[in-house]
Amino acid sequence: MATAFADQLRSLTDDALGALIQLRPDLVVPVPSDVSALAVRAQSRGSVARCLDALDEFTLAVLDAARLSRAEETALTSVAAIVELAAATVAPADVRVAIDRLRARFLLHGPEDALQIVGAVDEVTSPYPAGLGRPADYLDPQAAVLCADRAKLRRAVLAAPPGARAVLDRLAAGPPVGALSSGGSVAEPVQWLIDQHILVPVSEAGRAPRADGELVELPREVGLLLRRDSGPLGTLRPLPPTPEGPVREPKSVDSAGAGQAMEAVRHVETLLEALSTEPAAVLKTGGLGVRDLKRLARSANLDEPAAALLIEVAYAAGLLGEADAAGTGRGVTASRASGLVDEIFLPTGGYDLWRALSIAQRWEALANSWLAMTRQPGLIGQRDDRDRPINPLAPDAERAGAPQARREVLAALATLAPGTAPKADEVLELLAWQAPRRARGREAAHRDALTGAATLGVTGLGALTSYGRLLQNEDVPTADTDPLGAGPGGGRVPGASDTVRTLDALLPAPVDHVLVQADLSVVVPGPPEPELAAELDVVAEPESAGGASVYRVTTASVRRALDVGYSAGDLHALLRRRSRTPVPQAMTYLIDDSARKHGGLRAGSAGSYLRSDDEALIAEVLADKRLGTLALRRLAPTVLCSPVQIARLLGALRDAGFAPVAEDAAGSAVLARPKVRRAVTRTPVSSRLGEQTGSPILAGPRLAGVVEQIRRGDVATRAARRAPVTVRAANGQQVPGLTSVQAHTQAMAVLQQAVRDKARVWVGYVDSHGATLSRLVRPVSLSAGYLRAEDERTETLHTFALHRITAAVVED
Repeated sequence: MATAFADQLRSLTDDALGALIQLRPDLVVPVPSDVSALAVRAQSRGSVARCLDALDEFTLAVLDAARLSRAEETALTSVAAIVELAAATVAPADVRVAIDRLRARFLLHGPEDALQIVGAVDEVTSPYPAGLGRPADYLDPQAAVLCADRAKLRRAVLAAPPGARAVLDRLAAGPPVGALSSGGSVAEPVQWLIDQHILVPVSEAGRAPRADGELVELPREVGLLLRRDSGPLGTLRPLPPTPEGPVREPKSVDSAGAGQAMEAVRHVETLLEALSTEPAAVLKTGGLGVRDLKRLARSANLDEPAAALLIEVAYAAGLLGEADAAGTGRGVTASRASGLVDEIFLPTGGYDLWRALSIAQRWEALANSWLAMTRQPGLIGQRDDRDRPINPLAPDAERAGAPQARREVLAALATLAPGTAPKADEVLELLAWQAPRRARGREAAHRDALTGAATLGVTGLGALTSYGRLLQNEDVPTADTDPLGAGPGGGRVPGASDTVRTLDALLPAPVDHVLVQADLSVVVPGPPEPELAAELDVVAEPESAGGASVYRVTTASVRRALDVGYSAGDLHALLRRRSRTPVPQAMTYLIDDSARKHGGLRAGSAGSYLRSDDEALIAEVLADKRLGTLALRRLAPTVLCSPVQIARLLGALRDAGFAPVAEDAAGSAVLARPKVRRAVTRTPVSSRLGEQTGSPILAGPRLAGVVEQIRRGDVATRAARRAPVTVRAANGQQVPGLTSVQAHTQAMAVLQQAVRDKARVWVGYVDSHGATLSRLVRPVSLSAGYLRAEDERTETLHTFALHRITAAVVED
């Protein structure tokens, strides 16, 4: 069997073999040594299961038809038999297309009149194809007699009481088995069906008797009779379900999505600035506390689920990290390894680089990290197995399948016409048709993906945006690329991705000017350029954000600008250069008044001291009761000192309405920006997990090289096998039956059968030193290029590389 399968693969052209590898890329991870190894891998349980996971509902139904139509004597079927069984409710052409899909993946192989199903299909799928039970003659002789007479069977079913008929309809829809009630009692309708031999009591195959009672199974013949209206395979859908949601104008979708993308970038910046100002403590169990989440959500004017999602995305993008509260900058791993847990969440150094990018580049960094992160934000706020709440950034929200779920959702939306806005349930139904095996049990992850896509602006008005389509088709950045996509100076670079260029065209152009109003407000009529944004952060306080943001110049903001080195003339020049409206006189007065008072007091270390040329000002400070905690005392008419440190002295004076500046030992004013704490820079998750988002995509020269490597290995292996190989046991004695070339060519078939029969075999193999030995083992599994087998004498589990196995013989 294995030899015939390998010969079929060997007979393929290079193009056909390459097409198989493209359909099943896991077959060449790692690249097999020859065609025989490729054939073994293609028939393994793991590879077949992965292949089935990617098939749609209709193709799987046609595969069930192939399993049902197999002849009992030969276990073979034919294209005609499959079409006859499956085409009861659909067009034969659709069935043939599905058969071609199965044959292209070599789940079905052989000539059209003698098709064979890969053995592992039965091992990784339900034992009840199409939801039909086993034949009656396999279950019970009396049931077989009843089912042999179709007229008698029809009369028995028609005579069933209403309760019994409801049971039959339920089992006929599949699965065809049901459990009897515990305690030995059987419901009257079920007992009637058992007495009439329409249902057959069975035990669960391969398991101990059930504590809650036995099982009953509906014979296949009865199920087919009950399905006479819908067909043997039930209702078949050769085409995916069509969503009934509205179809919106693509331009409106893109505009709405771009607006939401800009909002997402702004909200992330607001959240991280709030954490920079007031860091949040890391819980001892990991994650962000509920109170801190509420505080951050209020600061960004978001609901808590949206804030939690954006915090998770920022962490995945490397913009947020942990630092120990003492300020040493160690990461969370180092701190916990040393037994310390007093850590805080802070923006990382990468956050400052990210802020210098264009909005589209910032959004792409967030979106790629969202796609790749192994976190499921929708779990936040729920309870874990120990009834504890799941917090943002806590380990309990880790889900390895989350990246694949997001890509499945975007891929499903991409199959719809542009502008189609399906409901969430319609998307789930579409996913269940496209890959029912993979979608089963992942509804929550898919809904979470839809929510995340809407929050980040990947979708707009419920439909996938044009740049969202590009995002899900682009390769995830690798570790050797700039994860933030920044060019020199963080500007828009000509080599930016298609996603960035498309989104850039939808966003309003960055502005380099402001509109100063008479009430001292500053209106920015669009997203500010990075340089303008940095200037506004220093000289004004933000009031509102959106398409046009509003800032306000205050006494505190002017004092902050003077503290970092601006002079009054610099501020006047800045406003004149940036403002498209005349600078109001009130603004000029505010800056000049603040500048006159600024630096009137000088502070140094004593603990700290305070001096001023204005004796009246010194007296005012000394008399101010709000400064009593500073323990100020007069050293001279123009000098005060305090035992507290200078930072506390400056803070207390500023809180009391004074405008001091620090000075150095020479008496020169110390002007500098406040030091901003940052966590250790982290690598974005999109770079670290990019290779785990799916199987490699092979095409072009790379695919041709893999095919050529397999062909060359096959030629070399067959040449080496032409000479007989003598295999000896570990004690040096020759093992009968392991000396012929024929035994080696049949080794894979022998091992596959031994796995099914749990039989012991002698396995001949070449060890790492080139010696040819053998072992008597019981094979456990045969997959991914390896045989795993148990040596019952030593009670150890051995792993053999298939390309090192020379022969296999079943123990006599």
